Amino acid sequence: MNKVILIGRLTRDPEVRYSDNGHTVARFGIAVDRRFKKDGEQTADFINIVAFGKTAEFIEKYFCKGNKIVIEGRIQTGSYTNKEDQKVYTTDVIAEQVEFGESKNPNNATNEERPSPDNAIGDGFMNIPDGVEDEALPFN
Repeated sequence: MNKVILIGRLTRDPEVRYSDNGHTVARFGIAVDRRFKKDGEQTADFINIVAFGKTAEFIEKYFCKGNKIVIEGRIQTGSYTNKEDQKVYTTDVIAEQVEFGESKNPNNATNEERPSPDNAIGDGFMNIPDGVEDEALPFN
């Protein structure tokens, strides 16, 4: 079975091309953070992605450099001979399904810039005012 699931950020805007017979191809790269840090620094793998058809059109319409994306697909290897007559080996992920990796923030604010409610605590939970009975809460 050849199946890959990646979560990363686009390293460049998708390069989209249309063939004479109406097929759409999108090519772009993503940076996928590695699980462990090296010398205290976050490291990433840079992976080439290729998408076809409606998936490519969706990516062209909704994604640009820096956006987080979830990709499900397969690894495809290949080779070709370049102009210098050298054999070049390639490895790409063929995107079969894609999803947004994060929700769109209001007013293009990042998570740090997003306003918080007046009664929010720093840990993301809200204070419950004194005098509110447990039965009035929607959960127990």
